[in-house]
Amino acid sequence: MNDYPHPILAREGWPFIAASLLASLAVLYFFGWVWSLPVWVFFAFCIQFFRDPARPIPQGEKSVLSPADGRIVAIEPARDPWLERDCLKVSVFMNVFNVHSNRSPVDGLIVQRWYHPGKFFNAVLDKASLENERNALHIRTRDGLDITCVQVAGLIARRILCYVDQGQTLARGQRYGFIRFGSRVDLYLPPDTRVKVGVGETVKASATVLAELP
Repeated sequence: MNDYPHPILAREGWPFIAASLLASLAVLYFFGWVWSLPVWVFFAFCIQFFRDPARPIPQGEKSVLSPADGRIVAIEPARDPWLERDCLKVSVFMNVFNVHSNRSPVDGLIVQRWYHPGKFFNAVLDKASLENERNALHIRTRDGLDITCVQVAGLIARRILCYVDQGQTLARGQRYGFIRFGSRVDLYLPPDTRVKVGVGETVKASATVLAELP
């Protein structure tokens, strides 16, 4: 959850990157280039997957920033299953080629945190929001508005990492978690929030403004 600057390769990936590099070198040494090529491909995949570039952070008080890189797959009225309220749901789907660091969409206090073990359906499906493994943060802004930010594991993702907890404060764009290998993040916003993106649009964590709070 450290602020920038931070290593351009996420620390969550260092063991995978190191292991794949050593395996590539070992196979190359003992068996040659042909046999080592698939292992080098996996090493290259690890490098691109765990990249974690710095991003600009818009500072508008009412702005809701994207918590993840990816594609907007849902913008719809919904029922927040965590706070049991009517809301506006915005979902960002991350495929294996997106940056997987998760960043806070707003400045605020973490009122509550929930972790729910679950299944591993394809994260692009709506039922993933209710049935997959997920970690939810209830964030209250300085204006007293409530936002629920939910990390959802996907078909390949089997590990949700969250480094913050109840009682801590988050700054917009602050890195607070990571999901390994394909997933989604759901935002449950006040119903009268004004959305500034469309379904199918590609967004960048902390750099893209998803919506404006009332």
